Amino acid sequence: MGTAGTSTDATVGERRQLINVAYRLLGSLAEAEDAVQEAYARWYALPRSRQEEIVSPGAWLTTVTGRVCLDALGSARARRERYVGAWLPDPLPAHAERGPGHGADPADQMVLDESVTMAFLVVLESMTPAERVAFVLHDVFRYPFADIAGILRRTPAACKQLAASARRRVRGARAPQTPAAVRADVVRQVKEAWQTKDIAALVDLLDPAAVMTADGGGMVGTALRPIEGGARIAQYMAAVADKALGLELLERSVNGVPGLVARRDGAVMTVAAFDVADGRVTRIWVVRNPEKLGPWVG
Repeated sequence: MGTAGTSTDATVGERRQLINVAYRLLGSLAEAEDAVQEAYARWYALPRSRQEEIVSPGAWLTTVTGRVCLDALGSARARRERYVGAWLPDPLPAHAERGPGHGADPADQMVLDESVTMAFLVVLESMTPAERVAFVLHDVFRYPFADIAGILRRTPAACKQLAASARRRVRGARAPQTPAAVRADVVRQVKEAWQTKDIAALVDLLDPAAVMTADGGGMVGTALRPIEGGARIAQYMAAVADKALGLELLERSVNGVPGLVARRDGAVMTVAAFDVADGRVTRIWVVRNPEKLGPWVG
């Protein structure tokens, strides 16, 4: 893992990879940034002689970042039990859709692929911390189990079993792949039906067993529990539309796939991600917590 050498440039060059690893492990941009900063702080705290003994600074930084994330995942479970309503991962805008003034980190560093879709990240949330670390590092970033063993302080065979368990969770939750064009068309139709308050059209676009989960963090009003069933979701969306004076819906990329952004007076109020199967919406994840919308602009 990483590159050989102990120069500042060598370690700084690892930052993009570390941010991508940490976000997938934690689901939070701020926590990912903190984890990577902690890893670099520990690196720079090493005596120069110790740094020179380390053959691969990138591997060292990845190990430390992984351990910091592992600890953070353990404490996050307790924090999220106290979280008001459902907790969802931070939504990511496309690079071209980020606003000015956010610098280069950390959202600009993200590689937007299948492993950052909201559907994938939510499945990761169902794993134990050790499963998540083993699976993300091996299956997403292709790190060998021998290296992951050093992070988890377990044998390579035990890490392989953890990744296999996590893989079964992913297979059990993964919906059939939907072409991007079909997904975008369904999301566009949802937008149009919402804007016209067409409940019948919304019901037709939603799978009967669809589930909507919203994250307001206790800071803004939203449904505190998941809403289950296409008809109930359609009624809820129509009720929101009735109260949404001045709210504008925009089609935007959310974590690399088609989604919707709601803004009022130029400020982003809501980001919605969708999972689509067989031409219908099966899951909706709605993020309204303003602390998670920092990278977004209308």
